Amino acid sequence: MNFAPVYVVDGARTPFLKSRNAPGPFAASDLATACGRALLVRQPFAPEQLDEVIVGCAGPSVDEVNIGRVIALRLGCGNQVPGWTVMRNCASGMQAIDSAIANIHSGRSQLVMAGGVDALSRTPLLYSDPMVSWFSKMAAARSAGQKLGLLAQLRPGPLLSPVIGIVKGLTDPVVDLMMGQTAENLAWKFGISRAEMDAFAVASHNKLAAAQDAGRFDEIVPLIDGDGTLYLADDGVRRDSSVGQLAKLKPFFDRHYGKITPGNSSQITDGAAWLLLASSEAVEKYQLQPLGKIIDTQWAGLDPAQMGLGPVHAATPILQRHGLGLNDLDAWEINEAFAAQVQGCIKAWADLDYCREQLGLDAALGTLDATKLNVDGGAIALGHPVGASGARVVLHLLHVLRRDHGGKRSRRGIATICIGGGQGGAVLVETQ
Repeated sequence: MNFAPVYVVDGARTPFLKSRNAPGPFAASDLATACGRALLVRQPFAPEQLDEVIVGCAGPSVDEVNIGRVIALRLGCGNQVPGWTVMRNCASGMQAIDSAIANIHSGRSQLVMAGGVDALSRTPLLYSDPMVSWFSKMAAARSAGQKLGLLAQLRPGPLLSPVIGIVKGLTDPVVDLMMGQTAENLAWKFGISRAEMDAFAVASHNKLAAAQDAGRFDEIVPLIDGDGTLYLADDGVRRDSSVGQLAKLKPFFDRHYGKITPGNSSQITDGAAWLLLASSEAVEKYQLQPLGKIIDTQWAGLDPAQMGLGPVHAATPILQRHGLGLNDLDAWEINEAFAAQVQGCIKAWADLDYCREQLGLDAALGTLDATKLNVDGGAIALGHPVGASGARVVLHLLHVLRRDHGGKRSRRGIATICIGGGQGGAVLVETQ
């Protein structure tokens, strides 16, 4: 496969802010614009010199449906720079990157700003169809008697109960399962215990806390809200998390027999992440100093009821194309939608029957070295703003690879993510 490298010039993301059962301080376009301005101001080119702006967003607000164009204009890119929006559920930010790569390969673009954003705390409450019908009838009513009759129909119950938008959005319409229920499927399939999940979750929090203390998140730019409050870091980390504490939480998706709880699941979060992608010509033209380059990408489909195994199906073809084993890579970022989901991927690669029957391999790929996986924690600790996570894992992986690891700078890694609806995405990156 001839895949010309595309360079990642720079990148940035906002702190990921946990939803606290109320609209957060920033709309999605606010997050992306603030982050994008901080990124662009340090570049040797002007915003108007971008060829396009592409953003992944799973839930743009109704007044910013093509949120990519709104953000591009707010960033000062000018009327001539196209801005557009992509949506691939949890991998929307990764899809934006891949779309930029395709346009750079085609020659249509040389310099692209691509990333993702979501403000999940602002996902709206909706009216049910019967309630919408009631409003329609009320609007059409002409007499006081008709209106009083309709008002008499309003009683506490299903008619007045709101539809929770985020629950609808996180439910697969084909298999009628919430994402957490698909994670329950993987826990059952691979025999993953509740204790294993909770231990994985605690490790995620511990790694994030250690990384914050060590100042390992250079990619984060601060946010300031309208009240002057400063947001410097991901705020979902629980430094006192323990297996004992998590064991007290009740299963959420299968209340009688389940193992998936809010404690071993990713957090509902607001955030944005951007990468600047460039061709070799643009790198030379602007004398850019890239973080690294994207070597290959892959998308895959699988049973929506087992969507969490998407990283296995997307990353494996990349490994095969480049003659790599799981542990030939220096680092992995697997988005932590659920502890059971990441653990299921690890067990699938080590399972001979799964590798033969589902991946068409002659042997199992083996066991992924846990010390190479999500070294600074993952979405269980820092959150999963759906549109942004696919971009975040690529950006952070590059920062991990560029560190000095005992005199050796790491070179290659894969960032991968599962996708609601039964898909997976993966990106192979390399640093110099």
